[in-house]
Amino acid sequence: MSTNVKQLFEKIWNQYVEVTPSAERVHALLANGKEVINDHVAYRTFNLSKVNLDTLAHHLIELGYKECGEYHFEAKKLYAKHFEHADSTLPKVFISELLVEKLSPEAQIIINRIVADIDHKLMDDANILYAGRIWDISHDEYQLLAKESEYAAWLSAWGFRANHFTVSINHLNDFNCIKEVNQAIKDGGFRLNNVGGEIKGDETVMLEQSSTMADKAQVRFKEGMVEIPSCFYEFAKRYPKLNGQIYTGFVAASADKIFESTNNGK
Repeated sequence: MSTNVKQLFEKIWNQYVEVTPSAERVHALLANGKEVINDHVAYRTFNLSKVNLDTLAHHLIELGYKECGEYHFEAKKLYAKHFEHADSTLPKVFISELLVEKLSPEAQIIINRIVADIDHKLMDDANILYAGRIWDISHDEYQLLAKESEYAAWLSAWGFRANHFTVSINHLNDFNCIKEVNQAIKDGGFRLNNVGGEIKGDETVMLEQSSTMADKAQVRFKEGMVEIPSCFYEFAKRYPKLNGQIYTGFVAASADKIFESTNNGK
């Protein structure tokens, strides 16, 4: 079973680095020839029944994942859950969904149309986790969504793919803390997300996170090719709970700032 999941994540990673070439360079920088363990992989979707969080999570659950936590992001109009596998070497998966009904009627029309265009059968296969965009959208529609929700715009342009992978700092051989990782990233010429500070969270919440700003890549819209933010790379340092076990959940206040890594123009 774990082998099947590892093969799935290899395909998800390969699709991710196609539009996030910096991730391969950062990965090599931190690995220094050794293995890098992924703490978690994140997905974005809409809360419409055909494509919602539970629809995507179903494929993970069939591969042995279990739901382990839920999170609310009121300002961004999002709801999320995270999933873990019994094999701790496999990444956790964080899936968020946009509460479409909280957007303007104009935005809802666009989102409902693109979801209506999706063939139900495509959602029944785990390949959907690296299917990319399976609908048409115009750049004008993308821009309209971006005015209301960067999340909605990103998802409308990129579709189903890993929004980011996350390096587990706990498992790195050459780095002991997130500050060292961040410095190495900056020294390597990469830009960090500094919304709310470079480091989100601290030891008191048992999780520290940082991330690069998203790469930019060409996307085909109805009007032609346009360069927009793609995906980013995150870094996580986890701390033990009172019982000595490493905390495996997420901190909503920190994740809220991590979402900003795909903002355009930041």
